[in-house]
Amino acid sequence: MMARLSAPLALALAALAYFIPAVSGGAPVVYAACTTIAILAVMAYGADLILSYLGEVSLGHTIFWATGGYAASMLAVNYGWNGWATAAAAIVAAVVLACVLGLVTLRTREFVFSLVTYAAAVVAMEVAFNWSFLGGSDGIVGVPPLVLTIFGWGVSGAANTDLWPIAWLLLMATLLFIHRFRRSRLGTSALMVQMNPDLATALGVDARRVRLAVFVTSAPISALAGWLYAYQRAYVGPDMFESYFLVLMLTAIVIIGRRLLLGPLIGTALIIVQQTFFSIGGDGDKIILGAVLAAILLLWPKGLIGLWDVAARRLRSSA
Repeated sequence: MMARLSAPLALALAALAYFIPAVSGGAPVVYAACTTIAILAVMAYGADLILSYLGEVSLGHTIFWATGGYAASMLAVNYGWNGWATAAAAIVAAVVLACVLGLVTLRTREFVFSLVTYAAAVVAMEVAFNWSFLGGSDGIVGVPPLVLTIFGWGVSGAANTDLWPIAWLLLMATLLFIHRFRRSRLGTSALMVQMNPDLATALGVDARRVRLAVFVTSAPISALAGWLYAYQRAYVGPDMFESYFLVLMLTAIVIIGRRLLLGPLIGTALIIVQQTFFSIGGDGDKIILGAVLAAILLLWPKGLIGLWDVAARRLRSSA
């Protein structure tokens, strides 16, 4: 059912999510949950391009997520840059890092690719933890409220009620971009390289160029999520490299099913709703998150949509 959901309908459903906080009574906890869901879903969509369209698992995507956060915090705190300037800086920094890491991993595949990207994330975390220029172990505190205006209209604030419209717009822009990517020449080439590399080569597709292009394309998406996350919590530190965010984005991608437009968004929403409204404690929530990821990979590799298809077939056969 969800796999057959048209893109316009999926986008319309995502657009209606804007009214969830208001319909829910406008409670601060609802605004906080919705803003966090939107931010972390955008983070996951960045990694989704790698996993769903190249068939590779990037264990270093927290680098780009953290890059966006550090770019926003450093430039806002030290130089007073506004939201537009820090967002542009986050994009540029993520693209540069993605080009470097993409070229380093260009000849690697599967396990080796995952291992190298994970090693890069570990190195980046240690650099952030020990380099005083990046705040060291204390991170960068006192990120000012987000100032983001155009033609006299915009946002200036740090509360989740102020950030929610921006988070929603960022989410919608990401969904529109992913929709266009799926139908683009690059998206088609990426799937071809993943599913039938010999055919792709025979048709003149440069597999290495496609891999690098998709990798670089994915980085600014996660970086913009990190950029807004820095303003949401007014602090950035080495904890942005923690495995929690990596496991969260991978779980959000696979829990529903890959290559579904709303898959990462629904997956992120399920995770954050559980942690916000049905939490059993920080460590307990992490255990649940890891257990869900393991269960999906072991029992339903196609995600819950695959389980739905199995149940539907059994119902049809028994009818």
